[in-house]
Amino acid sequence: MVVILIGVAGAGKTTIGRALAHQHGWRFVDGDDYHAPAAITKMRAGIALTDADRAPWLASLHAIAAAVLDRREHVAIACSALKERYRDALRGALHPVRFVYLKADEATLRGRLEGRGGHFFSPALLTSQLVDFEEPADALTIDATRPQEEIVNAIGHELGLSAGS
Repeated sequence: MVVILIGVAGAGKTTIGRALAHQHGWRFVDGDDYHAPAAITKMRAGIALTDADRAPWLASLHAIAAAVLDRREHVAIACSALKERYRDALRGALHPVRFVYLKADEATLRGRLEGRGGHFFSPALLTSQLVDFEEPADALTIDATRPQEEIVNAIGHELGLSAGS
């Protein structure tokens, strides 16, 4: 199974993805690790990425998901996947791929971003992500303001996962 945690910056995709992967003995992939250096430079400078900037990034994450499924393994992937077409690119013809949307209000997101150090994403980009984000119709939506353990347990319950599976 591939679980892709989506949402705008500050939603907790990496934190929850790591915890979910740990709980189930899965691999975790942070989509941020697959951005091209030029894309990271743009985001660090507060410049929003274009679809062209994102295309190779999405293709890399799709390839990872495909390889995991080919090996009959499981993975949790953290990826903003702001638009429906990005989610379509990530999923392609792969099954089973499940999206989990970590949803939080702007004040929570902004507070998390301002308190986070050492990350290339400029908090100034939050507004553009909120404008660009297309809420998914086919994702499990979770309140990202809940405690981490509750979120991970809710995801596991809703996706029919048992610990270590």
